[in-house]
Amino acid sequence: MPEGHTIHRLAADHFERFGGRPVRAASPQGRFADGAALVDGRVLDRAEAHGKHLFLGFEGTGWIHVHLGLFGTYVFGDTPAPPPTATVRLRLTGDASYADLRGPTACALITDAEKDAIHRRLGPDPLREATAPEEERGGERAWLRISRSRTSIAALLMDQKVIAGVGNVYRAEVLFRHGIDPYRPGRELTRAEWDAIWTDLVVLMREGVRNNRIDTVRPEHTPEAMGRPPRVDDHGGEVYVYRRAPQPCHVCGDEIRTAGLAARNLFWCPGCQTR
Repeated sequence: MPEGHTIHRLAADHFERFGGRPVRAASPQGRFADGAALVDGRVLDRAEAHGKHLFLGFEGTGWIHVHLGLFGTYVFGDTPAPPPTATVRLRLTGDASYADLRGPTACALITDAEKDAIHRRLGPDPLREATAPEEERGGERAWLRISRSRTSIAALLMDQKVIAGVGNVYRAEVLFRHGIDPYRPGRELTRAEWDAIWTDLVVLMREGVRNNRIDTVRPEHTPEAMGRPPRVDDHGGEVYVYRRAPQPCHVCGDEIRTAGLAARNLFWCPGCQTR
């Protein structure tokens, strides 16, 4: 499932390609035909993300709400667009670009009130820090839940009601970067530890949006600095522990471990993550 930085990047890409101009909308698959007909020819005037949820706003019509889930994909291209396949849930076409959406968990036309309800049920998003209300900055709302919870910090970081947008990669990597045992209960974290984790997520995820990939290693642990070959993985990016079991840790040399947690694979270094 794409992590939050990917969805924020999709929002920016949509607005860059279609924003401020009328857009043609169609649903070759037919499952979004009514919604596509309502926004067809309307101006895309807003595009935003909250966690793993994408919102495309059309003047006077509402919002297309997209959640990619495990199987959803987006493809952008230049016009003229090729004939769409029968699997395309939504095609948007502008003067110079088109976008095809396939296989999302959710694709629906919603009202402002329905959009607000989605925001309310999601936790704070590190990539919305700059626009968050003052009382919610610094991951304050997430801290209130984490500091009272007996649940492991690894599970809490993946709970979208606690923090929105953090997925398996950022979860594993931020805990490694701060030496936190993933099985440690949330209520055993100190406020200083949480502040450091949140600040790091803001920086790392912004870099993810900018570079369109996840890189989490510090300068002294890059392939160039360590004289090691670059990571080769479909997910791309240089990481410390994610999908590196049973390879040696870049820092201490201990064997990276993996185990199931909350229906996802957890990765950590037992030598570095002892706090």
